[in-house]
Amino acid sequence: MGDRSTVTDSSGGTKKSPRGGALAVETLRLGREYRARRGPAVLALNDVSMEVEQGEVHGLLGPNGAGKSTLMKILSTVLLPTSGTGRVLGYDLATEHRRIRPLLGIVFGGERGLYPRLTARQNLRYWAALYGISAMNGSRRTDALLEELGLSARADDRVETFSVGMRQRLHLARGIIGDPRVLLLDEPTNGLDPLAARQLRELIQRLAGEGRTVLIATHDLAEAEVLCDRVTMINHGRVVAAEAPKTLARLVHREERVRIRAGSSLLDQVRALPGVLGIRAADDGTSVVSAAHQEAVGRVLAFVVQHGVTEIRTELPSLEEVYLRLVHREETRSVVPR
Repeated sequence: MGDRSTVTDSSGGTKKSPRGGALAVETLRLGREYRARRGPAVLALNDVSMEVEQGEVHGLLGPNGAGKSTLMKILSTVLLPTSGTGRVLGYDLATEHRRIRPLLGIVFGGERGLYPRLTARQNLRYWAALYGISAMNGSRRTDALLEELGLSARADDRVETFSVGMRQRLHLARGIIGDPRVLLLDEPTNGLDPLAARQLRELIQRLAGEGRTVLIATHDLAEAEVLCDRVTMINHGRVVAAEAPKTLARLVHREERVRIRAGSSLLDQVRALPGVLGIRAADDGTSVVSAAHQEAVGRVLAFVVQHGVTEIRTELPSLEEVYLRLVHREETRSVVPR
């Protein structure tokens, strides 16, 4: 994604992306507190600061209850923060929500947002009208989206007859009927079977390829690893980390890994090389060599190539490993007496 530095606009506090224009999403120490009539207040978000560039696919990662949905509701102007500030494409979330809403496509899934007794075509035409699109253009846009999302054959069937996967695709069509610049997706593949989830991810990648900014809230780490340029990890309403998945992996796991297919005698020689921390067997019959640094990796690679090994690849830990370690680190800090 290149250099992600930002600059402050001379007219105020809005930051700009190096790609030009304001950041797609920017929050600074954003907080949201829920007060009950009885009992203590619940802090759903606490000092959340994040930046999302225009044209980026950005993942908002966290377990259920981490604060993802609360943050998405604030960014969609459904909910106001109780502290901090936030902007979407330079517009303030608290005072300029009327300017923000036409720029957003919101897909929260579930049963809301679609009318089950209407057909897919009727649903999309209705939402096009709400966006102020003329009947002629709304009809054209509806037909194009139904075709693009693979729903043309069922366009005139009632939504109540649709599978979960088809409804999610229709939700996505509804979210982009107004041609938004920023698309907010809350758990878009939740409840889908593996095939439907993969198809929906491919659709999201196509939308991102059209230059839209996509912010995805998910607890599916594999999904984030496939789709996202960068991720922001949150836990208990706080930001744990924000980086590209591969960068996070390098920050959390200091050792380097090389996966090779070799015999036991050669592995014993590799184990004896300086900088090699250990070797473990993988399920696919290969061996994973852990090395202390890049120099040791180079030494391992040169040695195994010299001995005729042809199946070699370097690898980083999965996003799941990174997430679990970061969350554990954060929770350990939170229980340390201060």
